[in-house]
Amino acid sequence: MNEKFDGIEMTIGQSEPQYAIIWLHGLGADGNDFAPVVPELEKLGLESTRFVFPHAPERPVTINGGMRMRAWYDITSLQFDKRSQDVTGTEQSQALVEQLITRENQRGISTDRIMLAGFSQGGAIALHTALRHENALAGVIALSTYLPLADELAQARSTANNETPVFMAHGAADDVIAQPIAEASRDLMQELGYDIQWHSYPMTHTLSIEEISDVAGWIREKRQSN
Repeated sequence: MNEKFDGIEMTIGQSEPQYAIIWLHGLGADGNDFAPVVPELEKLGLESTRFVFPHAPERPVTINGGMRMRAWYDITSLQFDKRSQDVTGTEQSQALVEQLITRENQRGISTDRIMLAGFSQGGAIALHTALRHENALAGVIALSTYLPLADELAQARSTANNETPVFMAHGAADDVIAQPIAEASRDLMQELGYDIQWHSYPMTHTLSIEEISDVAGWIREKRQSN
């Protein structure tokens, strides 16, 4: 893979990292948005991890008056229903994330030591990609998000990731993606047999210290179990 990486990277630990987390930002942000999470996770005991924070490409976003901004796909409605799904943009971003997984493989980190993570739009692409990826991933961290193209999952999912654990968290007062939308995604995935650890926090469309602590504990737990 010879394409130039568009984003930033950070590493916890002094030696060559043994794990990687590919973390996708939300609408209108960029890869720098979640860089401050890394030192917090380091304080909470994570070790030997490369964090990959790609920048989404710029594209017009309908819900924001067609303004061009960094976005993993177009959004036409905050209902996030089937009619408003940007299939092309979602699949393009899936392909980009799969290239990043391959890039980590080429740098010596096997897929079963790679997690996908994301917030809002980024979390949607993390879920979409992980459950369809041809090789088993270590896990998915889906924050303040939902499952896009949900009606296609039963047919499109990869058996390799049927047992991939998912950490899913949401703000009870989220005013962008209402919590019931996330709960519907959670319920659908659970019906299909996925291992979902669900958390709800008293917050809006953001992160909390408690959430970051829970994420760190979940990552450590999954690493120990493997």
